[in-house]
Amino acid sequence: MLTPQLRRLFEQALKMSLAAPLLVSCGTGPGIDTHDFVAPGCEANGALSLSDLMPAQSADYLELRSIFMFGGASDQEQKLSSTGTACATAVDQAACSAALTALKSTGGWGRICNDVCSAKYLARTWGDTVNGIETAEALKAFLGTIDTAQEAVLLASTQPINIACNTDLSRGSVKKSANGWVVVGAEGVACGEGTAVTQHVLEISPDGSVKQLSTAVLERGQAGCAIGRRPCGLGVAYAPRAQSPLARHFVAAAHLEAASVPAFLKLGRELQLHRAPAALQLRCRLSAWDEVRHARSVAALARRFGGRPVRPTVAPTAARSLREVALDNAVEGCVRETFGALVAHRQARRAADPAVAAALTAIAADETRHAALSWDLHAWALSRLPRPDLAEVRAAQRRAVAELRAESSAPVDASLEREAGLPPADEAVTLVDALSRSLWA
Repeated sequence: MLTPQLRRLFEQALKMSLAAPLLVSCGTGPGIDTHDFVAPGCEANGALSLSDLMPAQSADYLELRSIFMFGGASDQEQKLSSTGTACATAVDQAACSAALTALKSTGGWGRICNDVCSAKYLARTWGDTVNGIETAEALKAFLGTIDTAQEAVLLASTQPINIACNTDLSRGSVKKSANGWVVVGAEGVACGEGTAVTQHVLEISPDGSVKQLSTAVLERGQAGCAIGRRPCGLGVAYAPRAQSPLARHFVAAAHLEAASVPAFLKLGRELQLHRAPAALQLRCRLSAWDEVRHARSVAALARRFGGRPVRPTVAPTAARSLREVALDNAVEGCVRETFGALVAHRQARRAADPAVAAALTAIAADETRHAALSWDLHAWALSRLPRPDLAEVRAAQRRAVAELRAESSAPVDASLEREAGLPPADEAVTLVDALSRSLWA
């Protein structure tokens, strides 16, 4: 399901109670003028493309991989993009393929850490040789003279910045210059007091030298900045130390947001096990990044209102069958996460506290993408399950909607309605019914 479709459904559901338009993005600072820049080459999944390379060293096949590290250890590798045919000229193609599958990086380039760390590297096959290109120097040697815009972008990605694959040229773009190439990227998050997204403008010389030309703050974080996917094995019997309703609410929300990080990581691993499309796997990992930001910002809100966030404990669980994944996603993703995204849009509009409103504006956009991921995963899983499992998944979803409606009818503290923008019980039930007619029917 496309994110804009969900936004339209949310807009219809909110229309009766709200007059303001949806706010789904944040303002940006000036940065440099990028009118004569172009977007980098990107794949449909949002990853940098490996097309338009003219490397000095030969290769049958190149694969750009990301390493996602959680808790200080390498958690998972993910294929982002590729070019060529793996092991095309290998004498022993079976051994070459096995070596490519077994290849793991011990480092990678462009390491970025915001509680969770990530890096990238290239996997290469040439004849029977399989190796990783894992450092900036190794990549520079592989590419040789920087002849194309995409080579410049790839080399720029060895720096601790993100080069965005979208239409926002202020966070990801490239152009030819008299001295080689100029590449624009960004780093940081605008979520929480003292945080910011900073633009970096780099000059890439033909010999591969990287020089920083300028930096500029594009967006500053607000003090505060929730809604998440509950993982199996989540310990819920914690004792919040909060006193006020606002503090208790944001302590609980921060707890769930932090728990959503391992939930999405586990889901991504399970989708890999069940051979789901690579785009779904990548979106799970990107969603985990979003939840790291959400957890930090909602924890800041909890502290702002006098609460003390509690780190979640998630017991290890075995990988689930596709039926179990589909059942959990139908409830946690298609029902609860989708409704949470709708409520976040409502909070962004109606919260009297400006920090809460600013935080939920950013979170609502992320959670709408997460809900779209849930529905795409739902469609893919249903296409692979036998008929009895399909009936079970649909029945679980109907029960979840009924439970959500009952929960939504509970009274809401006046301070949560006013400061946090939560809908009162009658409006919450109306919103559930609206989605029941348009989405859950």
